[in-house]
Amino acid sequence: MRAVFFRPDAPDVPVGDASWNGSDVLINSNEDSFEGVAARIFRRTPVLVDDPSLRTFGTTGPSILQPGSLEWFEAAARARSQTEGLAVRMVPEGPGGIGFDPAGLYRPFGEQMERRERVRQTAWSSSSLVGGPFRHVVVGR
Repeated sequence: MRAVFFRPDAPDVPVGDASWNGSDVLINSNEDSFEGVAARIFRRTPVLVDDPSLRTFGTTGPSILQPGSLEWFEAAARARSQTEGLAVRMVPEGPGGIGFDPAGLYRPFGEQMERRERVRQTAWSSSSLVGGPFRHVVVGR
């Protein structure tokens, strides 16, 4: 999963993007100032979200997402980009779908998507095509 950040008045000009690799956030910066902004957006602190799908039965109110999951990455990008004056667009990466695995139907959809990202990132990091015109920064533990 990749989060592309841009200014609300210029949606066609990204200032940078961030990718989730299963354990860390990889930052690609188009502007020097974006690295500091991205470090604040993806600081390793919990994110408060008001999502009914995260609540257990019979509960109300917001939920806390701890750092280290794809859900946290997406929630941090959406919630914290606004305070930095940026808008975000989430872009799925990788080939097509996750395929049909009857033996894997015990996984909830969120876990399947996180597994897909983890497998894709492992394949991507072991390929020889890693690189690009951007400055690459890892925001880690």
